[in-house]
Amino acid sequence: MKNLEGRVIIVTGGSGGIGIVASELMAERGAHVVLAELDGTRAETEADRLRSQGLDATAIQTDVSDKGSVDFMVKEVSTQLGRVDGLVNNAAMFSRVPMSRVGSLEISESEWDKMMEINVKGVWNVCSAVVPVMKTQKYGKIVNISSGTALKGSPSRIHYVTSKAAVIGYTKSLAMEVGEHNIYVNCVAPGSTLAEENPTPEIIAVREKAASTRCIKRVQRPEDLAGPLAFFMGPDSDFITGQTLVVDGGSCLH
Repeated sequence: MKNLEGRVIIVTGGSGGIGIVASELMAERGAHVVLAELDGTRAETEADRLRSQGLDATAIQTDVSDKGSVDFMVKEVSTQLGRVDGLVNNAAMFSRVPMSRVGSLEISESEWDKMMEINVKGVWNVCSAVVPVMKTQKYGKIVNISSGTALKGSPSRIHYVTSKAAVIGYTKSLAMEVGEHNIYVNCVAPGSTLAEENPTPEIIAVREKAASTRCIKRVQRPEDLAGPLAFFMGPDSDFITGQTLVVDGGSCLH
């Protein structure tokens, strides 16, 4: 399947977990993927790996919470590759940028602010940079990553859950703003996913417990998100916008 042939797709947080698995699948389907990643060295390593497989990939060090860094990245992509057809807003404060998994009264103000800076402002920063390019092209695909916890709630990590709920609201509003320009904005809400590279026994236990509450009783992995993300980046989703697709094996039924 080469339904993404010739498309340029930016994936923030693109060199690990969900980001790299989705990037690899989209590159296999013909896209030129841009790994926009805080860890520039890691991003270049992953881009080299994809290129060694004959796939098209570029790495650009990017801090999504820094507007200047984001603007530079998008300008570089536009200059080097000529367009921006897709954006997957995957970068987040979660595991690789770690967060506290504690109750609301135990979260520090600084961590609350950092969570919003990356998970909410970061999404806004990148969308704000790519939308003008997509308007000029009169076409574009944006997918923001939320979380099933935004729909179900959680007894811990309230700052994370709040940030991911904001992403759903932002997705709906932006879809309404840019639809007339043939720009599609959707959201994917993963369930509890074993995306950590070196998970502790405690994290594995959490993921296994989550599997017991699903219709499909197995641990969710990043590969489970790659197909849905590629679908939203391609032509088969050209009449879908403003929607949130829950990919969690049947944990949150709605």
